[in-house]
Amino acid sequence: MVKRKNASSSDSMEGWNYEAKVIEIEGIIARIESGELELEAVFEQFASAVEYLRQCESFLQQRQQQVDLLIETLSDE
Repeated sequence: MVKRKNASSSDSMEGWNYEAKVIEIEGIIARIESGELELEAVFEQFASAVEYLRQCESFLQQRQQQVDLLIETLSDE
């Protein structure tokens, strides 16, 4: 049952790239820190960064579950 959940989660993230999201987050931080954005734009950019961070966290949690399952499988053999 865990494998199905991971497989469907992987499908929903198809075409998604962790490294690309990290670069986007870094770009957002640089734009915010530059001080050149209007306050409303800062909030919009911040909201986008938070969403990207959530996506990254979810990605890493899924991969950790996969690693844990593989380690458990190796331990059982």
